[in-house]
Amino acid sequence: MTFFPEYVGPAAFGIRMGVIGPGTDLERLVVDAVIQCNHDELLDNGDVICITESVLARSQNNYVTLDEIAQEFRAKLNLTESGKVGVIFPIASRNRFSMIMEAIAKAVPRGEVVVQLSWPTDEVGNEVISEEFLAPLGKTLYDIITPAELEGQDFSHPITKVDYIKLYKEAIKAIGAKATVFLANDARAIEGYNCDGIIVADIHTRSKTKAAVDEISSNSMTLVDICSDENQTVWSEWGLLGSNMSAAGKLKLAPRSASAFAELVQQRIMDRIQKRVEVIIYGDGAYKDPTTGIYELADPKPVFGATSGFSGAFREGVKYKYLADIGLTSGRNEHEIEELLLQKQAESYEQNQVETEGTTPRKLEDVIASLADLVSGSADAGTPVIVVKGFFRQ
Repeated sequence: MTFFPEYVGPAAFGIRMGVIGPGTDLERLVVDAVIQCNHDELLDNGDVICITESVLARSQNNYVTLDEIAQEFRAKLNLTESGKVGVIFPIASRNRFSMIMEAIAKAVPRGEVVVQLSWPTDEVGNEVISEEFLAPLGKTLYDIITPAELEGQDFSHPITKVDYIKLYKEAIKAIGAKATVFLANDARAIEGYNCDGIIVADIHTRSKTKAAVDEISSNSMTLVDICSDENQTVWSEWGLLGSNMSAAGKLKLAPRSASAFAELVQQRIMDRIQKRVEVIIYGDGAYKDPTTGIYELADPKPVFGATSGFSGAFREGVKYKYLADIGLTSGRNEHEIEELLLQKQAESYEQNQVETEGTTPRKLEDVIASLADLVSGSADAGTPVIVVKGFFRQ
């Protein structure tokens, strides 16, 4: 019996830890923290230990310089320093893409970078251009907005106050390359710029975009194709996806071999205190802000690695409120309704049956990662480990 009584449902809390840097024995720190939770009667079998991806990547010293990224872009796209490279559908983000844009410019420092942005927002809902700007243009979503039409306009983001078109142009020009930015939602629109190579920069829609680009170019790549070689000292199976800006001209990649680390932590906890927990390495939660319309998932997925207990696990079940209303309508008392609910929960249903109406199955790892991300916050709140309770029944 833990500190949490039986009437408490799913819950999550953060664990404060010190600064974690390259070479830190993160496994030991996490396991020791979980053992302390167990000592304080805060841990149960079936709890989930959620570790933010940033501390794992940092402990792995998974940093790469912009010069190294530039060299790889140049080599893999066979670019010259005076070449022309296209960049399609980068998200509007200082943290996620401004330094990648610098690295791309470094690949062609005497050439040109042609940037094609989607409009009116990027793929995760960040506003690229405003409705006020669009109205007099009379454009449809199938049209191209040219560099000339963008010239001299202010496209400051309503929340961050950053003009991402200006930011990317300045990042390119600061390296010495020419910057050309236009807007179009058809990836093939870049064909008219006769680029020597094309970088598909979107995240969740990259496969669809790459297929479209392949119709017009035989020399293209996605962000997964850079820094993903396990023979390199610094790499991630996600390449540049999930990377974040760092200091001193470096990017921090997403962690590598995250599932192996999760399994190791799980085993060490079992060995030390005989508690069966699940473990995830999480990044951005899959959350869409209803106020701004921004989909916060700038990582390729919410979970970079997980223990085997998450395989095929979904959060689903019967429609509790609907079944309770049925019981009340039929004259059952509260005790009888509770018995009905327990009976229905033990039965199997197809997802199209009325008993499950409104309970869309969701991957359990995505639900828990999103909860952990909201608890930790984007700045980690000093709690890079989150304990989540009540999702796995033991």
